[in-house]
Amino acid sequence: MSFQDSARAAETAMRDVFPPTPLLRNDLLSARFGADIWLKREDLSPVRSYKLRGAFNAMRKVMAKDAVFVCASAGNHAQGVAYMCRHFGVHGVIFMPVTTPQQKILKTKMFGGAHVEVRLTGDYFDETLSSAQDFCADTGGHFLSPFDDEDVIEGQASVAVEIEAQLGRLPDRIVLPVGGGGLSAGTRSYFADSVAYTFVEPHGAMSLAEALRAGQPVDVSPISSFVDGAAVAKIGQRTFARLSDVSPADVLNIPEDRICTTIVEMLNVEGLVLEPAGALSVDALKDIRDQIAGQTVVCVTSGGNFDFERLPEVKERAQRYSGIKKYFILRMPQRPGALKDFLSILGPEDDIARFEYLKKSARNFGSVLIGIETQRPENFDRLRAALDAGGFTYSDITNDEMLAQFVI
Repeated sequence: MSFQDSARAAETAMRDVFPPTPLLRNDLLSARFGADIWLKREDLSPVRSYKLRGAFNAMRKVMAKDAVFVCASAGNHAQGVAYMCRHFGVHGVIFMPVTTPQQKILKTKMFGGAHVEVRLTGDYFDETLSSAQDFCADTGGHFLSPFDDEDVIEGQASVAVEIEAQLGRLPDRIVLPVGGGGLSAGTRSYFADSVAYTFVEPHGAMSLAEALRAGQPVDVSPISSFVDGAAVAKIGQRTFARLSDVSPADVLNIPEDRICTTIVEMLNVEGLVLEPAGALSVDALKDIRDQIAGQTVVCVTSGGNFDFERLPEVKERAQRYSGIKKYFILRMPQRPGALKDFLSILGPEDDIARFEYLKKSARNFGSVLIGIETQRPENFDRLRAALDAGGFTYSDITNDEMLAQFVI
């Protein structure tokens, strides 16, 4: 049986569990980029990500009522495995890092119910994974890889099967987020060379790009975990085998702060709740604008498990990337009226979002941490000119990552 036939069989079997996720044309993006833009809404699956597809396919291939399925995950894979354990009526043991947010732990338990046991172990994922694999060795449990498994790749390819059926034709291009590579490997194996591809990674975890450069999977640690659904330090061996001939020109990396601008816009304008990895494909349209004019493009929004406690951070990062929020360390003379002099140079669109003043009585100057929001980036040019003209000494620390960790 060909890979395409196997993927179609997997997609057919899934219909006993959940309906196809929608493929929806987006008018806003289509008008903006002069193309026919469609969103494959994996954020609307029962677990709000595509991960249950691979879990379902891998589990049905080895199904036995006495089987114990094991995985290590801090997010979407754990929830997909939990959901399928309950569906198949089998026992699952899910290892999660101790640092996993309670929201994700509770959702995993909710999806699995009495059929899953969650074990918190290790501060870092590598420790969690090691514990899960040791458990399998000791008990004979069946380990479910989040991506580096042929049955998982085949299951993720069901996304492509649905796109073909729902669109009624082949798209010109598919834009895919890349983490471990399961979704990308499955989709590319299904469509082969009949469509063009854009693969998108977060800047802080470029595992596919570095693997292509080295000719084999390489560990790109340390990575940024902000785009947690795609923050993988090393692409899978099996997934890379299916992606090894990808052109490096078709692999993009996007700064984490820029992804935040898309998350905020999709939420505020379109009402779409996307996690950072789920926004990758939409954000990438900015970089391929010249390539897609007049084309039919499908962006896979891979997940919507967004913790709204992260929203202030996402908004903050989006504003900083857009240039409408900056932080300064300002030397303020310790004299009456100095603060008033500073306030007088702020423009009508400038707003103080943070102000901390440390007065030291033995000195002539005090240090001020000040955060300023404005409506247009060019307002900061005027503000800097006014600060210089007023004789103020200041430092822009907005993009100083070390300082930002402590004071922003």
